[in-house]
Amino acid sequence: MKKTVAIMVATSAAALAVPAAAQDATAGTFTGPRAEVLLGYDISKAGSTVDDDVNADNDESIDGFGYGVGVGYDFNAGGVVLGVEGEWTDSTAKTEFTDGDFEGFGLGNVETGRDLYVGARVGVLAQPDLLLYAKGGYTNARYNIESSFDGDEYNAKIDADGYRLGAGAEYALSTNTFAKLEYRYSNYSDAEVDFENDNLADQDIGEIDTDRHQVMVGFGYRF
Repeated sequence: MKKTVAIMVATSAAALAVPAAAQDATAGTFTGPRAEVLLGYDISKAGSTVDDDVNADNDESIDGFGYGVGVGYDFNAGGVVLGVEGEWTDSTAKTEFTDGDFEGFGLGNVETGRDLYVGARVGVLAQPDLLLYAKGGYTNARYNIESSFDGDEYNAKIDADGYRLGAGAEYALSTNTFAKLEYRYSNYSDAEVDFENDNLADQDIGEIDTDRHQVMVGFGYRF
């Protein structure tokens, strides 16, 4: 977590240190509504309060391919670009048995489901076509429970609430198209189990500690 914060602080400081002449070149390029597709690497890990240091063979993480879509709106606020954004993403990550050892990370036998995010970002230009930014907001992640009993599947999911912080760089391919590279850290601290069986009430499982790291690339169009 300390390394994560250090990376984001360093990125933000570098962005704020660019020359004022470059900051003033925001007009037209990084403003207005946008839509994008997102692809990248996704890993969920046991947080520091639930990390199992006894079993060295258990890396307590699941990783996979992340994908999704995002929308946002940016505007020029006197040389600083401010924006709001939202995302829907999913991932192929799931728990597995490696050499007979269950690679758990605190949530049981699960596969990663959809992830919803809404937040804001702030950035400045390192050059007229390159935006450096930091972001933060709310995220709700779903982990689908994979289990069965007496031949029947146990259909339930874990909904986890948390926050997300990130930093990235966005390059204007043209006035209307862009590509970006972004790192994001999320932490989930509250969760409940939702049952698909209407006869079973949802159960609040209280505090959890799950970390999520993602490196994503995005390609988008600005309207």
